[in-house]
Amino acid sequence: MDYQSFVDMIDISTCIISVESKEDGTYGEIRIVTGNAAYISSIEHSDPDAPQLLTSKFVPNSLYQNYFPQDLNFEDFCFRCAVLKQPMHTYVHPERFDFWFNLFMMPLGSEGNLHYCTYSQQVTRNADSEQMSNTSASTATEVLNTCIKLRDASNFQHTMDEIISDIRKMCDAQSCVILLTDHETRSCSALCESRNEYSTLPSMKGMLNEGFYDLTLSWKETIGGSNGIIIKNKNDWDYLKAKNPAWYDSLMKAHVESIVLFPLNYNDETLGYIWASNFDTDNTVKIKETIELTVFFVASEIGNHRLLSRLKTLSSMDMLTGVLNRNEMNNRIDELRKKDSDQITGLGIVFADLNGLKRVNDNNGHEAGDLLLKNAAIVLQNVFVGDQIFRAGGDEFMILLSYTNEEAIKDKCNKVKKLSKKYSNVSFALGYVYQSDSSNITDALKIADQRMYEDKAKYYLDHPEYMR
Repeated sequence: MDYQSFVDMIDISTCIISVESKEDGTYGEIRIVTGNAAYISSIEHSDPDAPQLLTSKFVPNSLYQNYFPQDLNFEDFCFRCAVLKQPMHTYVHPERFDFWFNLFMMPLGSEGNLHYCTYSQQVTRNADSEQMSNTSASTATEVLNTCIKLRDASNFQHTMDEIISDIRKMCDAQSCVILLTDHETRSCSALCESRNEYSTLPSMKGMLNEGFYDLTLSWKETIGGSNGIIIKNKNDWDYLKAKNPAWYDSLMKAHVESIVLFPLNYNDETLGYIWASNFDTDNTVKIKETIELTVFFVASEIGNHRLLSRLKTLSSMDMLTGVLNRNEMNNRIDELRKKDSDQITGLGIVFADLNGLKRVNDNNGHEAGDLLLKNAAIVLQNVFVGDQIFRAGGDEFMILLSYTNEEAIKDKCNKVKKLSKKYSNVSFALGYVYQSDSSNITDALKIADQRMYEDKAKYYLDHPEYMR
């Protein structure tokens, strides 16, 4: 067939692709045989509004890797279209390009072990919502259900547990996970995980050792600028073994037979990854299409949740000392004062007033005073581990303890006095109270506060030179 004459009749950017098939059912080389004027121009004429490829010279019948890095998703589409004779369409945003691709592929003839198909593309910088929604009815239903659950979510964790379960069932996978990465702490955590009753795969939470974060850093290069990766057959596993042997070995040890993995990108940041292991490989196209769309909405929800959490932290934390602030203290006390609030059993309240802050500010400046406050907070954080510590005012802290007893509170107060001596000028006046529950928290606060002032009066009686 005269493929050049054929492709020249097509207006939009189009090329002819050949796929080599092998006797074992795998495929070999994938080549770009020829292209029409629009396609060749997209390679040879540098245009800031077009994707920049690895070369600016089109050579007929060259391996496709001459133009862009190896991409398993692209190879799978070529194989399905050219060899299996399936018409293909997708609308994607590969990470390596700042463009959206509307791709169409149609099967053509075969010559021995070479099989041919067309590859047509329309490229835009901005996403077309109409194209994104132009999916099969079943895929649209899956994605719509996810969006509805995300919008109606009142409990973020419960909703994410539901969504990951839905995705696993759609993939008919043994396991499905959303993993979050924290680049500041160089750590990762499993946000949610769903496993079927027959799963032979290890739980993700048991695999999050110290080196797992470093392994996740290698995934981006392995994906190779595509929008995700699917490992399902010998070609894919050979690629992974050569590209990322450490990840390959870890998957082999975990008895993973197939995996589909997509990054969760939000505002140019990778928040984590979503993947399904040992899925129904006969349903790969739908699985890819569904997860490809779902990650946009899931990543956005996780990003918004993370932002709100950070804002809540900022609004509730004292920025100088790192403990909770007065506003958060008032909210907590008001909550405990409500008649219908859950009562704390074994309530402890400690007021800790820092001695000598005004003297340090007056004599050494506010920087020295700020350092004193930071050191004081460190002392309290080291002693009251797991308890709620609030900065109630300029030099005053309040600690709220639960499920404790009077002896434990007294012991912690003694530890504060002892640990304070490791700092040259940290000294606390302390007052504490214990009650069996929080039903009368107002009186408990008054008693602890009064006892703190009594301890402060004793301190200045012993050290009149430090009187403010």
